[in-house]
Amino acid sequence: MNLTKHLAGVMIASTCLCVPALAQTKLTLWYHGAGNEVESRTLNQIISDFNTSQSDWTVSIESFPEKSYNDSVAAAALAGNLPDILDVDGPIMPNWAWAGYLQPLPIDESEFADFLPGTKGVWNGKLYSVGLWDAAVALFARQSTLDELGLRTPTVDKPWSSEEFMAALDAAKASGKYEFALDLGMNDQAEWYSYAFSPFLQSFGGDIVDRSTYRTAEGALNGEAAQAFGKWWQSLFTGGYAPGTSEDPADQQTGFIDGKFAFQWNGNWRAVATMAAVDDVVFLPAPDFGAGNKIGAGSWQFGISAKSKHPEGAAAFIKFAAQDKYLAAFSDGIGLIPPTPSAAQMTKNYKDGGPLAMFFDLSKAQALVRPVTPGYVVQAKVFTKALADIANGADVADTLDAAVDEIDADIESNGGYGHR
Repeated sequence: MNLTKHLAGVMIASTCLCVPALAQTKLTLWYHGAGNEVESRTLNQIISDFNTSQSDWTVSIESFPEKSYNDSVAAAALAGNLPDILDVDGPIMPNWAWAGYLQPLPIDESEFADFLPGTKGVWNGKLYSVGLWDAAVALFARQSTLDELGLRTPTVDKPWSSEEFMAALDAAKASGKYEFALDLGMNDQAEWYSYAFSPFLQSFGGDIVDRSTYRTAEGALNGEAAQAFGKWWQSLFTGGYAPGTSEDPADQQTGFIDGKFAFQWNGNWRAVATMAAVDDVVFLPAPDFGAGNKIGAGSWQFGISAKSKHPEGAAAFIKFAAQDKYLAAFSDGIGLIPPTPSAAQMTKNYKDGGPLAMFFDLSKAQALVRPVTPGYVVQAKVFTKALADIANGADVADTLDAAVDEIDADIESNGGYGHR
């Protein structure tokens, strides 16, 4: 035996056996919920499961406080340092897509056919983002209050008319049992105003902007329907039905529970805590002010940054995270609406007969996303200020006209935001 050849063969074989497997390509994900322990725990579990489920990609997460998140993304975009996967609030997505922060998802939209409409971020006919939950707003009430005041219990199929709604507020006010008939959460002058209150305007027949072109707010925010909405809105405060903008922030958390209000306009994220404290709480659909009853839609979603060098890997993670078991886990953990009917059946609250099942029905039947335009980020702020001013006694017509002028000036200065 030739010992030299034998030893060389051993060395070659040893070398082949010691070649390491190809490393997983690293992907980065930015997330807005630093400090939200339950939400973060579920997301971190998804990341861990994804990283161990395949050998091509590994995702790492960086979390930011929600209040500073959007500014951090904008700064990173200017510096060219965006991550692969971005967490984006649904109504903000068109602005980020228009600004070049995001790219369309390389995933066929048919893969999300069963998802609630509000969980899909579509702009210019392309899918840019997908959410793992949605949120809905309802009118919180006690069944005992409805019974004592002799009020019909409205349903998704037969909501209260505007006349029935105001009659309910009048009855609650006349009973003398409550500080106010209705709580709207007026202290929260951020996204809450456009999310929670623009559906009232839309139910009157108006809107924040003309959605047929997205080139103007003229007629939508100051036309006859919007004027009627504005007068009704102001009457809630001049008539003593609801506390105004100086309301104690704690009231949105506990005011209804403590019996200060007969009714409260609030989100399903407060439903679980309310059910624990109020044994006969019922969740009622939005009133119909003439053009159908509406509620807001669209919460946080995942998209792929325009600068990602690995969109196929980012897409693989988003598809992985969108499995029913994870959608159900988020719902059970944070109380929000699972996007699919099959995921809803896996949850304790949203399955058929569950205490929050009607919120899924509300989202499916009534939800309307906020204006799908890059200009929404400005329009929302203008709308919020207008509603706060009207609540505080400003002239309705003048305030709405001024809001239209401000929105239209912004649209013009930005070249129509790509709308033709």
